Amino acid sequence: MDNLNQEIIVRVAEAADKKYSKIITDEMESSAKARGTGIAKRSPEYIEKKIDEGKAVIALTESGDWVGFCYIETWSHGEYVANSGLIVSPHFRKSGVAKRIKQTTFKLSRKMFPEAKIFGLTTGLAVMKINSDLGYEPVTYSELTQDEQFWAGCKSCVNYEILMSKDRKNCMCTAMLYDPKDHYEPEETKAFFEENKTGLERLQRFKQWKFLKAFRKKDKADGGSGSGTLKSFFKNMFHL
Repeated sequence: MDNLNQEIIVRVAEAADKKYSKIITDEMESSAKARGTGIAKRSPEYIEKKIDEGKAVIALTESGDWVGFCYIETWSHGEYVANSGLIVSPHFRKSGVAKRIKQTTFKLSRKMFPEAKIFGLTTGLAVMKINSDLGYEPVTYSELTQDEQFWAGCKSCVNYEILMSKDRKNCMCTAMLYDPKDHYEPEETKAFFEENKTGLERLQRFKQWKFLKAFRKKDKADGGSGSGTLKSFFKNMFHL
């Protein structure tokens, strides 16, 4: 049977799913290289730990082929939660499964950490849309966790030098946040995204041009060695 015609099951990962950990981390790495943006690198052992903790969501075909994955991380003593490492097998992209994985992970996060602020960093417009549909809003980096362990996880990202050059106030990623105590309804954030997706896409291109231009100049000089409201977001983000 063609895998694309099989039903895709999205559920909380179980101990038996640890056999997919190497496939998952390999795909994370290759996907990051293909995008040229980078993500914090994770080991198979780290993925297995998240599965053991009940903090992971996996998608599989009926016959047991791996389709996608996402996991939960906690920071600042549980005050902040991140739904991280969302990845889908290339064979199943643009099928809607990424949204289902994200929705399931979001619900799991709300169940396990009902008081926590849920945030994400992404360079992908598709992920921004999924987040918006869940009620996330774009925010500045200052509204994210300041936990040093979280930022240390960015060291394996190809853009880490850019992040540090901006004093961790900006980078290639867009920050998004869901605050259970003070948040927009999903209908509002979804509408906001639809109205402003062209601007968000331009923002991503602008950041890429702005940041990489500075590093190209530095590389050449070295001889080739190489506020949380929707409205205030754009104002603050463009103060580079």
